Amino acid sequence: MSIPPPPGSEHPQGPYGPSPAGRPQVHRPYGSPVSVNALAVAALVLGVLCFLPAAGLVLGLIALRQIRRSGQSGRGMAIAGVVLSAVGIVLWAVVLSSGAVSKAWEGFKDGARGNESLSLQKGDCFDAPRGLESDTYDVDRVPCEGGHDGEVFAVVTLPGGAFPGDTRITDLADEKCYALQDQYAMDTWAMPADVDVYYLMPSRDSWRYGDRAITCLFGGTGTGSELTGSLRGDPTTLDTDQVVFLSTANALDAALYEEPGKTPEEDLAAHRAWATEVHDVLGEQLGALRAHPWPSGARRPVAELVDDLEDAREEWKRASAADDVDTYYAHYDKAYRPVDGPATVTARKALGLAATPPASEEGERPDPDAQV
Repeated sequence: MSIPPPPGSEHPQGPYGPSPAGRPQVHRPYGSPVSVNALAVAALVLGVLCFLPAAGLVLGLIALRQIRRSGQSGRGMAIAGVVLSAVGIVLWAVVLSSGAVSKAWEGFKDGARGNESLSLQKGDCFDAPRGLESDTYDVDRVPCEGGHDGEVFAVVTLPGGAFPGDTRITDLADEKCYALQDQYAMDTWAMPADVDVYYLMPSRDSWRYGDRAITCLFGGTGTGSELTGSLRGDPTTLDTDQVVFLSTANALDAALYEEPGKTPEEDLAAHRAWATEVHDVLGEQLGALRAHPWPSGARRPVAELVDDLEDAREEWKRASAADDVDTYYAHYDKAYRPVDGPATVTARKALGLAATPPASEEGERPDPDAQV
């Protein structure tokens, strides 16, 4: 039975002793069960699962305050929830700072979309079961040594922002990929005739997932045609002498490729200006050929090529000053001869490069880009 408080007592006597002065009194029938604080349970669950650790920390602190005021049980669970949630916050901070979440998310997106082409890198070879011109670029990486459908020679990353539209991305792909192909396959004479340039581009849907890559690649032009072996021929696979020679040759080819679209009969002034540009570029490349220390077996062939190119440069100069179309053509024809002439072939053989000039259509000048 309960014992009444003695006379004059300021505070009622509870079954667990007097209540501290100034604290609100909690009345509970003697012997009734003590309830567990719900927030303490929630904090412990969130702390154990490491899910929303900040919420677990806040709930644990609130639970401790409520327990002190109400006398409920669950203090140990609240403390455990606070500690585990604090540890979870630290772990999340470490993961976020290391970029692991971003990488995992990217992997998840790629897997969810089933688009392996988004992770292709320069130098990768692959098979495309649905074809290179299909709208679905679901590809399988394979070794370059064997047969394959495509080989990546460049990856161009576009800036962020709003989706620029299919037409704009296609224009960028044309501009970037055709300009970069000779950096990967420097020897245009070694490029098979049945190889062309393709590219994979972001779509409006993939752009929303962060896809910003234009993937430039080589592929066969015929139905069912395959590439065999890598087409890579750059400073990672060529020696210094080969790189210097091909760099000068490709610079000249790039200048020649800028020939005006109109004929000399239609616009002689444009052709004269172009001849001046070729003359200037040729002068720079001749300087590079003279300055390089060629190996003994290539010195004489390269020297003979330099002599031919000097003669060609003089012809370009005369073409740039031609007063009429017939005079222009006379110097133009002489200027073009060393591009794939005997001296060029001999120098290439001496340096271990492809020595068969690429085929061109009858009546047209060699166009290095037309071979790809």
